[in-house]
Amino acid sequence: MRIIVSAVSLAAAAMASCCVYAAQQAESLGQDLAATIALHGLPCEKVVASKRNSDSDYVATCQGGIRYHIFVDARGRVVVEKL
Repeated sequence: MRIIVSAVSLAAAAMASCCVYAAQQAESLGQDLAATIALHGLPCEKVVASKRNSDSDYVATCQGGIRYHIFVDARGRVVVEKL
């Protein structure tokens, strides 16, 4: 019985740490997208949601509801377009 309880506890701890890691990654991505938007001179206080379309292609939603398409064009330049 102890082995089962220990295994369940270990699995629960692993799942919890995985969720924390994923949340940290999402927060970091949001900060990166907000910085990219700001560097292009566009307003975005905080990215509250993002969707990855493909490699280097995202749609970011800012706190005020403004949405941006952020991608790398054929010349390798980062483009930010307001949607």
